Amino acid sequence: MDYQVATNTLKDRTILVTGAGDGIGKQAALSYAQHGATVILLGRTVSKLEAVYDEIVAAGYPEPTIVPLDLKGATKKNYFDMADTIEGQFGQLDGLLHNAGALGIISPFDQLEESMFDEVMQINVKSQFLMTQALLPVLHKSNDARILFTSSGVGHQGRAFWGAYSMSKFATEGMMQILADELSNSKVRVNAINPGGTRTRMRAQAFPAEDARQLKTAAEIMPLYVYLMAPESITVNGECIDAQPK
Repeated sequence: MDYQVATNTLKDRTILVTGAGDGIGKQAALSYAQHGATVILLGRTVSKLEAVYDEIVAAGYPEPTIVPLDLKGATKKNYFDMADTIEGQFGQLDGLLHNAGALGIISPFDQLEESMFDEVMQINVKSQFLMTQALLPVLHKSNDARILFTSSGVGHQGRAFWGAYSMSKFATEGMMQILADELSNSKVRVNAINPGGTRTRMRAQAFPAEDARQLKTAAEIMPLYVYLMAPESITVNGECIDAQPK
């Protein structure tokens, strides 16, 4: 599908992107800034966030903000403190892209380690639940807000050996659907994106023998990411959309 948006469609919008240091998160932050948004760059590696910050400023886009946070160890208080800071600085939040995620280990079900399972669920599900809870009051202050979750093909259909990651993505889609239904009469729209096979570090980790040159780059799947954050997608709610439909 051809997702068309105005060049400055995100002007005056503040959008938080998790996992903004590299891969899809970095590209989403750049694309949102390019379309006029002030981006809040959240991630655990400050040097990577600073590099994205520098790239956005050098391009002449609105100056972003950096929020260093490790989702693995973050507490409920961390998220509520962050929400207070965002409200104090910006007054509202217009968009939240849950992009950060952990793959865990590809292995047979009976060999999944409890510690690995807990870590994947913490990063991919619990952190998103707590962060969204904390940020909802700030999102409600916007006249047209968006929450975007990141799913996967293994979040639609379970696949052998994908264990914790697959389960976490089923949970992610469930969380998105619940929120979308609850917020259907509000000014907040909630959807999910399945990016599909994309040239990222996580993809290389999952498919080490794959020829990455055959995959789309993060930049190539961005039209959907921008569209679902933009006013143009006002009627879309509760959907998980494939960025690379077959």
